[in-house]
Amino acid sequence: MERWAGRVALVTGASSGIGAAIALALLNRDMKVVGCARNVDNVQALSSKMREGSKGSLTVVHCDLRNHDDITSMFEQIRSEFGILHLCVNAAGLSKDAPLLSGDTDSWKEMLDVNVLAVSICTREAVTLMRDSGVDDGHIFNVCSMAGHRPLNNKMNSFYGATKYAVRALTEGVRAELRGLKSHIRVTEISPGLVETEFFVRLGGEQFSQKIFKNLKV
Repeated sequence: MERWAGRVALVTGASSGIGAAIALALLNRDMKVVGCARNVDNVQALSSKMREGSKGSLTVVHCDLRNHDDITSMFEQIRSEFGILHLCVNAAGLSKDAPLLSGDTDSWKEMLDVNVLAVSICTREAVTLMRDSGVDDGHIFNVCSMAGHRPLNNKMNSFYGATKYAVRALTEGVRAELRGLKSHIRVTEISPGLVETEFFVRLGGEQFSQKIFKNLKV
């Protein structure tokens, strides 16, 4: 990790859960972290959690990943303030209680916007900025899910799982395109299982979340 010290990283979904944990870890590795989310107060709070002596710096950007103009504006800000990008972590994601046979279309669109289109746009803009600034050892990380490897036995997650299958396909597609460009920029997909974060509270409420993890711990 030493080679990343002082370099610039973008972390989406940095206000909570996996995104917040990754952003904090990178700050503690002395990186310049751009943390984006809708809840900017939670992102800003990461500064107080940095280890003593850390040389990392945090830039907080309000960005609604459902809004494509917000995403492009965020990258314009990164280009203006830093002129370079070395690492992009697509950690933001959401699930809605919207089964395939009874879910509402707006919920499906929201999942597509955040889980698929935002990942695609961030990847495109990140690679463009990396190549424009001469970065050939950059890295894109896509936080996927085990739901993108096998269907979950839960109708709530049917459409969510489909978006995560898409992330896997997108990751492979980007890797092939970078290979065709003879670029050394890498792209990696990470697929966590169940992680005890606010994700499940937002999906089904506090009792729903507690029940899931209580059963796991038993």
